[in-house]
Amino acid sequence: MALGEVVFNTSLGGYQEILTDPSYAGQIVAMTAPLIGNYGVTPDDDEADRPWVAGFAVRELSPSFSNWRAQEGLDEYLKRHDIMCIEGIDTRQLTRHIRSEGAMRSGIGPAELGADEILRRVLEHPSMSGLDLTHVVSTPEPYPWPSEGAPRFRVAVYDFGVKRHSLRLLAKRGCELTVYPSTTLAAQVLADQPDGVFLSNGPGDPAAVPGVAELVASLSESEIPVFGICLGHQLLSLGFGAETFKLLYGHRGGNHPVQNLASRRVEITSQNHGFAVRADGDSVPGAPDLMASHVNLNDTTLEGVRHRELPILAVQYHPESAPGPHDSRYLFDEFIALIEERK
Repeated sequence: MALGEVVFNTSLGGYQEILTDPSYAGQIVAMTAPLIGNYGVTPDDDEADRPWVAGFAVRELSPSFSNWRAQEGLDEYLKRHDIMCIEGIDTRQLTRHIRSEGAMRSGIGPAELGADEILRRVLEHPSMSGLDLTHVVSTPEPYPWPSEGAPRFRVAVYDFGVKRHSLRLLAKRGCELTVYPSTTLAAQVLADQPDGVFLSNGPGDPAAVPGVAELVASLSESEIPVFGICLGHQLLSLGFGAETFKLLYGHRGGNHPVQNLASRRVEITSQNHGFAVRADGDSVPGAPDLMASHVNLNDTTLEGVRHRELPILAVQYHPESAPGPHDSRYLFDEFIALIEERK
């Protein structure tokens, strides 16, 4: 039986990247698109060594696939990784229910268990609020990720649930990476003298992650360029004194409009988060050193911050665009520009 918080994703494709995104650990993902699996699966699209979703819900799981890159079908892939999937349900009705009642504990189980037993197990399952899952998805040991071409910079990556495409985009920009476990002390990372630090995405409640204040304080004192995305954005904000809160049903999909407050440009973004940082206009209550840099045009929640003096930037969404769109990849270039300026 699969147990987890049920959420919905509005992406039309990218199901393999969604399945293997560590930020989905502990969640059952319902896809709003009616047909899933029609272009198959390829190892090149994996964002981690394995799928991290607790379960998968679709209207129709395609029995066949057509794609020159594909090496197997989605049904075969899910079975090989023991991911429980339910199909044939009205995922649009489920989505409307989640939108009105909020993301909630849920389960997928065989009919012979009976509704009462399934409900009992669901109610015994822990809520996402107050749950730290970063230690579940993080690497147990540091590992290197080589740059593409001659290395220009050395960047330390905190793995709270990092997606491979983030590493690829940094490597493409000449960064030689060392990926560290989420519990690594800042002193250990800074002793290696990196040119920049990247705080990755990840699952769970950001307020439940231990050691955030100490980590952010050490990074800010070093004045080293820091770039955070998703959970990394939330942890940076918490470290500077901000507050996070749980959204009713979260933002998950590849079509969320976000405005860059400096350029006034609107980006269509890929998102996956159930918590947000509290904001008040262009300020961040409790964190006077931070200023809002991006805002969600659907519900006006905070989507990005910058430090007023230090080379620190962060966004709530996923600029690595796996799956797309690619509107926000410029943020990786801005991070590189901060490193170049400091060097």
